[in-house]
Amino acid sequence: MTATTADRRSTLQRRIRLIVAITIGYNLVEAIVALSAGVGASSIALIGFGLDSTVEVLSAAAVAWQFTRRDPDRWEKGTLRVIAVAFFALAVYVGIASGAALLSGAAPEHSSVGIVLTAVSLAVMPFLSVLERRAGTELGSATAVADSKQTLICSYLSAAVLIGLVLNSLLGWWWADSIASLVIVVFAIREGLEAWKGDACATSIGMILEGDDEVVSDPAST
Repeated sequence: MTATTADRRSTLQRRIRLIVAITIGYNLVEAIVALSAGVGASSIALIGFGLDSTVEVLSAAAVAWQFTRRDPDRWEKGTLRVIAVAFFALAVYVGIASGAALLSGAAPEHSSVGIVLTAVSLAVMPFLSVLERRAGTELGSATAVADSKQTLICSYLSAAVLIGLVLNSLLGWWWADSIASLVIVVFAIREGLEAWKGDACATSIGMILEGDDEVVSDPAST
């Protein structure tokens, strides 16, 4: 590997770590705003959307904690199981809440904040996904490419919630909010199963930590 290639590799690793850090930071803001707007509008979809972002951030924190241990591998299975349980709990809560809303006919209120938030997420997440996928492909990192796909899937979730909010606001289809919530249930179950099976790609913080390891272990950089 030439010096130029080694420099390029280092640049790509830093770029991926930056993209992942931005994604995690955005998820934190997204969670706070979505939960506040969801509670204000009594929207199960928005609340579920915010809780999903919260679990994503907490998952990242859990993996970061794991790598502060003396023997991170020893804690990996337990950490992923905790993450899986959190996603399963989210699925149960949102599933029950959306089912109850459908049975009771409780209509959520219009939420301009929720519509703007999910629209912004629908624009931001695919953009971050493309940037990470390009960098990961050039770097030859399967993990980065997999994580970019995970980010893209989050944009599908944003689209589902956005459609539900818009249909409720424009057409008065109150049940669309609950249907959008069921999409979150499916997404949460999928995330939980991946974490339970030990799929480290489900946690974006692993990309930051992996990047540090690659910089240290890359023989061409010495």
